Amino acid sequence: MQLTRISNGEVTVDVAALGAEMQAIQTRDGRHWLWHGDASYWTGRSPILFPMVGRAPNDTISIDGERYQMSQHGFARRSNFSLVVEESDRCVYRLEDSEASRSLYPFAFALDVEHRLVGRGVVVTAEVHNRDTRPMPFGIGFHPAFAWPLPGAEGPHMVTLDNGGEPALRRLSGGLVEPEDLPSPFSRGQLVLEPDQFRADAMLFPEGAGAGLAYGPASGPKVHFTWENLPNFALWTKPGAGFICLEPWHGTAAEVGGSDDLAARPYAEVLGPGAVARYAFRVELAG
Repeated sequence: MQLTRISNGEVTVDVAALGAEMQAIQTRDGRHWLWHGDASYWTGRSPILFPMVGRAPNDTISIDGERYQMSQHGFARRSNFSLVVEESDRCVYRLEDSEASRSLYPFAFALDVEHRLVGRGVVVTAEVHNRDTRPMPFGIGFHPAFAWPLPGAEGPHMVTLDNGGEPALRRLSGGLVEPEDLPSPFSRGQLVLEPDQFRADAMLFPEGAGAGLAYGPASGPKVHFTWENLPNFALWTKPGAGFICLEPWHGTAAEVGGSDDLAARPYAEVLGPGAVARYAFRVELAG
């Protein structure tokens, strides 16, 4: 696997060409903060979701009346990106349309993914470029998996929303979003994580989670996680695995009984010809 390593003396990050996926976050004290990718649970570590988040009905989407096969979370995470910028503390990988991609998603596009180190943190930015002559629908999201428990941490771990909100919960059925709002598992912005919360798959919060949170125990190591231009949020793990995914998205899976039209999916983006859209998250490590 082709890897690019960036470092600023405080933090070292490895990024793979496959999927432009971050593989490791290590602080100078030797601690690893990202999930290590045990294949017996899940091989992902921090995949980029594009041009679709979640699942489509029968793994099929429609665009302008034509149908295309599209597996869960799109094809970017399984595509080889090209390294276009490599600096000591920053790298940029690019995915461009190809004959293979156009058979699944009939648009000319570029997806640039930048990893940049700032102090004891990393900023991940995705830019979507519509190089086509027509509006381009898509969904995009981030799926980073952090160690649970965090390195050197003890006791229950919590997710605490910066906005103190209690966003309504949605659940998935067969990978599709159930339309009913359920009571929020948050109380005054705080959720104590337990594996049993994920027996029914991910917890999705289409609205109201804000744009930032703290993850970790009451005292000890913590992750402050913020995001930009990503209105939807989800939490996911596989019970028994040592990770929790903090997932900000723009676009969700299709709803149960909903359309397979990509542009009609909840919170889908439609980018005009020649336009560029930017999305980002930031991880700050403390303790």
